[in-house]
Amino acid sequence: MKQALLAMAALAALTVPALPAQAAPKNPIKALNAVIALGHGVRFTGSVTWTDGTDERGARDLQGVFQFGKKDVAAFDITLKDGDRQQRVIGIGKTGYYSGDLIAGLLPEGKTWYKEKNRGMPDSWSQFINPAEPKTLARLLKNGTTKDGAVSGSITVKELKAVSAWVSAARIGNEHDGMKISYTLTVSPAGLVSRVRSTYALTEDGTTYTSTVDSRYTGWGSKVSVKAPAPSTVTTKFR
Repeated sequence: MKQALLAMAALAALTVPALPAQAAPKNPIKALNAVIALGHGVRFTGSVTWTDGTDERGARDLQGVFQFGKKDVAAFDITLKDGDRQQRVIGIGKTGYYSGDLIAGLLPEGKTWYKEKNRGMPDSWSQFINPAEPKTLARLLKNGTTKDGAVSGSITVKELKAVSAWVSAARIGNEHDGMKISYTLTVSPAGLVSRVRSTYALTEDGTTYTSTVDSRYTGWGSKVSVKAPAPSTVTTKFR
């Protein structure tokens, strides 16, 4: 009887299927480079909140797309909504197009877009962290600590200017170079960033405001198309 039980136990052990090994997350740099191709990109949405220590408000919603060139981000199209106010920014190479909000009242009649040098990140209420830039992502990984599919760390504006065209083109004064931006990147098993949450504090007129930007990224490597506005709607002059 004992031998029969042992034989049955041995047979059961042989017939239990082995659990599949979990694949290790892919390297984020390799994963990003693998989806970079002409005419492809990534879409994003986001929200901005700020607090002065006593009051907290939702300040803005973001929605847009980054389009890749051969090796990096080549263009973007982003819409920023602050309540009833809305502005849109298109950047293609070194050229930027701006419309809506306050700029609309400054344009000549019949013109809806102002054209000038690409300023990258529209303003400080946009997402400082651009995970679609390979050099930026590499620095974020270097500065941060990885745990459970997330990378957390901090980076200064000066460091971002050195690696991110998105930030270096934004005309941020050198007086803000030391400002630290804390960030958390959520990385999928495929190695691609699905979420960026960043926080920074800025003091104006003696009051410190803390802004938090929460962005989601979808469709990495999908086909996208960023186009310049119709020439008839564009001007390089104000009224």
